[in-house]
Amino acid sequence: MRILITGGSRGIGRACVELFAKQNHDVVFFYCKNAFTADEICKQYANVSAVQCDVSSPDEVRAAVAECIEKLGGIDVLINNAGIRRDGLMVFMEDNDWADVMRTNLDSFFYLTKLVVNPMIRARRGRIVNITSISGVTGLPGQVNYSSAKAALIGATKALSKELAARKITVNAVAPGFIATDMTAELDESELKKTIPMGRFGQPEEVAALVSFLVSEQAAYITGQTINIAGGLG
Repeated sequence: MRILITGGSRGIGRACVELFAKQNHDVVFFYCKNAFTADEICKQYANVSAVQCDVSSPDEVRAAVAECIEKLGGIDVLINNAGIRRDGLMVFMEDNDWADVMRTNLDSFFYLTKLVVNPMIRARRGRIVNITSISGVTGLPGQVNYSSAKAALIGATKALSKELAARKITVNAVAPGFIATDMTAELDESELKKTIPMGRFGQPEEVAALVSFLVSEQAAYITGQTINIAGGLG
């Protein structure tokens, strides 16, 4: 398969890149700032390449998708993973904290998927997986912006899956809970583990394994679903 992953230089995105590379798929991933890390990943896997792209910019997305298609010859799988957090109580939230999270976590889904889905429709095949969050399922205090963006992504997943099902294109969402990445590094893990029924943070590789299943032929009859991977949280 030819796979495009956004936010692929770290965390869950990187775990997906490395798993698909080991499965001998051709992978292009987008990164925004981690050029050194992106280069190191590409050196490690001959079937992986990277494209710098700020997914909150529609112009950059258009150029990056064109470059990706040139590298791969087409896109069979899209993993919308790029995301940021700007946490804080809503009464203290700056306008930019809202807008930046919406642009990166939600608008990027629209910019990317609109470009990628037309060739999938013509080919009558494709897989789209949107990485959302348990925050978008349950809502979390201090994350009104993040929860809103991720909840909207779940709604978009359900709607788009119905538009594309007849074309044999599946659209699903994965909702991780607390996963041990640099995005959660500043959180109080010892306290938060007490709220998780399984008593631990998840690993990026566990999320990548679920994503891998959803893009496989074995998951061809699964679409429009949001699957929590949160150790029982939610």
